Amino acid sequence: MMALYSKSAAFSAGECERIIAAITAVPSKDAMLVGQPKNTSLRRAKLVWVDDIDGLGWVMDRLIEIVRKSNVDQFDFDLREFAESPQVASYKASDSGHFAWHSDIGDGPVARKRKLTLVLQLSLPSSYEGGDLEVMPGAQVLSASRAQGCVSIFPSFALHQVVPVQHGVRHSLTLWAHGPAFR
Repeated sequence: MMALYSKSAAFSAGECERIIAAITAVPSKDAMLVGQPKNTSLRRAKLVWVDDIDGLGWVMDRLIEIVRKSNVDQFDFDLREFAESPQVASYKASDSGHFAWHSDIGDGPVARKRKLTLVLQLSLPSSYEGGDLEVMPGAQVLSASRAQGCVSIFPSFALHQVVPVQHGVRHSLTLWAHGPAFR
């Protein structure tokens, strides 16, 4: 099993810009960890849930197909559903945007059933500094592609982080595929 699946140009630059424009047109909320009080030392970002925005249904259709293919090609997990809306996170240098090391399996019935995490890079890599997505599936730390429109997929139990953004804004979309809890 491969630890980090990557699909370059899964979305075009125009499609990424369309998603960014849609999320900036609606109010965002401070990122919160499920079942945790607000803790800006762990995570500092603004979130918009894709299901709250009209006209972005095509995004979910594309993401489902990408997850299906990656699961067949590399993971072979028992996936059953997408129980959560995709979220778009905005990590801003002016807010010291970041997300410390964590896994996506946690408290609550939905979080325990997360099997795969998908991250779509929406921003142009030249539009921000820092903000790298790093995944640690074992002893090595892997850096996900910063290419606009690239999708990175990894097991939700893998430790990962977004290092602090030092300049500009990094926009990314995250989706989780769910199945029976790991044993």
